[in-house]
Amino acid sequence: MKQLSLLMFILISFTTCKRSQEKLEIQNTAYNIKTPGNLSSQNDWTILFDGTSFNHWRGYLSDSMPSEWSIEDNTMVFTPGDTGGKNIITKDTYTNFVLSLEWKISEGGNSGIFWSVFEDKKYREAYMTGPEIQVLDNAKHPDSFVAEGTHKAGSLYDLIACPEQYINPAGEWNLCVIEVNQTANIAKVTMNDNEVMTFPLSGEKWDTMVQKSKFNGWEGFGKYQTGHVGLQDHGDRVAFRNIKIKEL
Repeated sequence: MKQLSLLMFILISFTTCKRSQEKLEIQNTAYNIKTPGNLSSQNDWTILFDGTSFNHWRGYLSDSMPSEWSIEDNTMVFTPGDTGGKNIITKDTYTNFVLSLEWKISEGGNSGIFWSVFEDKKYREAYMTGPEIQVLDNAKHPDSFVAEGTHKAGSLYDLIACPEQYINPAGEWNLCVIEVNQTANIAKVTMNDNEVMTFPLSGEKWDTMVQKSKFNGWEGFGKYQTGHVGLQDHGDRVAFRNIKIKEL
């Protein structure tokens, strides 16, 4: 008799759990909520650079790719030329997204990763509107030793410092993941699988940070919720690979 009661209890519990799970799945579908498994699916990502073409890229304020950018061994490589300002941007614009890419800086080198870049001739450089995650040789570039660490690799440039221990040295690859959610007013940066910072994208806290930085008074800096992703020409050789983006 006790065994029969136990069996009935297990059967009822299983049925209840199954119905609860089905109800949760229906709610998730109705509100378009993705489960963690779906979020990690490769089908959610747009490949911005697969090692074979620049189809998703062009020069800032240009319809073509600058010749200083090339493809070598399935990586995107910038080799500085005689003139600067050869930044590149995605052809498409983004608002809420997760950007994942790997970068490798040359010895003593400097570069950067931008988002929310607003393209206009009055802004001659992508950094005039787009916030930047710094790409740097922390050991040898002069920027590493100023501005209380906010110019070091992985930092939100001139705003928030990235702990140096999470950065691989020049000549080695670094995995950078940038999550930008304008709707929720929050951004997150991960370096080599370590979350290094979260910060607001607008509002009082953001404004206070900007006012204390070199960007204080800049007309367009951080003002645009929708914009291009950009990669910087800072006059030094730098490489990128495995660039992909997932819209939220």
